[in-house]
Amino acid sequence: MRYFETRKARIEIIPMIDIMLFLLVFFAMLTLRMIPTTGHVTNLPASKTAATIPPTKLLVELHDEGQMNINGSEVSSDQLSGWILTHEPKNLVVTIAGSDKVNLQQLMNAIDAIRKGGATQISLAARAKNS
Repeated sequence: MRYFETRKARIEIIPMIDIMLFLLVFFAMLTLRMIPTTGHVTNLPASKTAATIPPTKLLVELHDEGQMNINGSEVSSDQLSGWILTHEPKNLVVTIAGSDKVNLQQLMNAIDAIRKGGATQISLAARAKNS
């Protein structure tokens, strides 16, 4: 007769708690910007005085061949200036990240395009040099 008794269904709550905790931690880290969300340049030049800067509003990536990228798409100097003009240039913080192979002229072209767009807060990205 034991086989014919109906058993109550049980909902296991422990795995659901684990998943919810994982999601909570993930979204908290994403909100606090602990997980980098932009940028592809990995061979930054090194500096002994490099310091951590606040998250940027615009990241301009310079590549060896002279290309400039913003938000993952390649742009020209004029397009960069136009993009800055349409996004409140007085409050815009621009960070330039380039590989260690980028020459000084390419860097100056990027700075000129940014300043032509009206942005005045420009910083250069560098990685800390190991002693």
